[in-house]
Amino acid sequence: MKILYIDCGMGAAGDMLTAALAEIAEEREHFADRINALGVEGVKFLIEDVQRCGIACSRAKVLVHGAEETESLHTHGHKHDHGHDHSYDYAAAEHHHHHHEHDHSSADHPGHRHARTHTHSSLEDIFHIIGHLPISEKVRADAKGIYRILAAAEGKAHGASEDSVHFHEAGATDAIIDIVAICMLIEQIAPDKVIASPVCTGFGTVHCAHGLLPVPAPATAEILTGIPTYAGDIKSELCTPTGAAVLKYFVNEFGGQPMMTVQKTGCGAGTKEFDGRANFVRILLGEEYTDRGIPESGNVAVERNPETDPDGTIVEMLVELQCNLDDMTAEEISFAMDILLENGALDVYAAPVTMKKSRPAVKLCCLCGQKKSDVLRKLMFRHTTTLGVREFTCRRYSLPRRLDERETPWGAVSVKVSEGAGVMREKAEFDQIAKIAKENGLSLFDVKKEL
Repeated sequence: MKILYIDCGMGAAGDMLTAALAEIAEEREHFADRINALGVEGVKFLIEDVQRCGIACSRAKVLVHGAEETESLHTHGHKHDHGHDHSYDYAAAEHHHHHHEHDHSSADHPGHRHARTHTHSSLEDIFHIIGHLPISEKVRADAKGIYRILAAAEGKAHGASEDSVHFHEAGATDAIIDIVAICMLIEQIAPDKVIASPVCTGFGTVHCAHGLLPVPAPATAEILTGIPTYAGDIKSELCTPTGAAVLKYFVNEFGGQPMMTVQKTGCGAGTKEFDGRANFVRILLGEEYTDRGIPESGNVAVERNPETDPDGTIVEMLVELQCNLDDMTAEEISFAMDILLENGALDVYAAPVTMKKSRPAVKLCCLCGQKKSDVLRKLMFRHTTTLGVREFTCRRYSLPRRLDERETPWGAVSVKVSEGAGVMREKAEFDQIAKIAKENGLSLFDVKKEL
């Protein structure tokens, strides 16, 4: 299993994640050419060499009409005559990530210069821009998914719908490049699982479009709901809205670095340097290391150690995970079941139940090997609305099975043969007999009778 591990001990920001992933994925200059080839008007993307506490890192920069986005961010203390106040300067938030400490809430700040006038873009405007970029459909969908997280969090922080949230144009340009770049890199690296450490947010205050806000800012705090975080000992905004949204969207689980055989590392630098603290996000890429000392090549680990009972049945200890769901649609439950099966569940099923207050609901059950239970339990929390998962250890007895072939007038058909405990059963593969029935105008019963 290919694992991408993100160390968020110094927080996370869009530019830092972009630079670290670019070091892992390919030659940085080539990737910069790919981003510039997207054709975003007036934008030039650069990745340059920097050092943080003597460690070589990469830093990603977005230039708009020749000026780095951070040069025009003092405008976010201004009042705006735009008929709404649900906007958030995401470029400002990114810029405040370890950049400067001085008060700039006034337009009359000494040395203040306007690089350009800020207008505002709605979520629909952002989606229009992303929809016309020459990128894959997966990258397009991922980028929109991250923006939905940003818009939903900002809307909740201000008591507004996500459709009414507006982004400063400059901030949108910077964030679009960072978000699309990250999605392109994740697509290229194609990890089977993304794991991140608990996120250090920093503490103190930050200047935003709405004034002085606590760190983490309300929208960032909303995004980080359900994610393990801590303030740390640095008085600065370490985790930005973009960084938080990327983690929320891509990370499968949070915790310490798992046992893995590291193949590549990438370090993406933040703008500011702290005395005695290396300000960068580090990302590791490698293969999961199993207890047998062999890196895994697929999604399902070799983890079950079955025994054979004297009567010929197979005996193994398994884990059953259960949760009750009363607020999910059938489609959503089906999606969650598919995710669990794709990630190593031996069986997943749903059964109707009645919960408290006589509410009809569904009990979702997942059967798995003991070493898979942690991963699948976290996936149940991620892909369902449950607030609790029950875990039971059980002993399963199963019949040994093999696959044979039977000749029929329509060709060979695969048949599953199960034998043990004094019984033997045979069952043809349904998809094959259904295909024969359709192609020959027969019923399933006719084909089964011939078999």
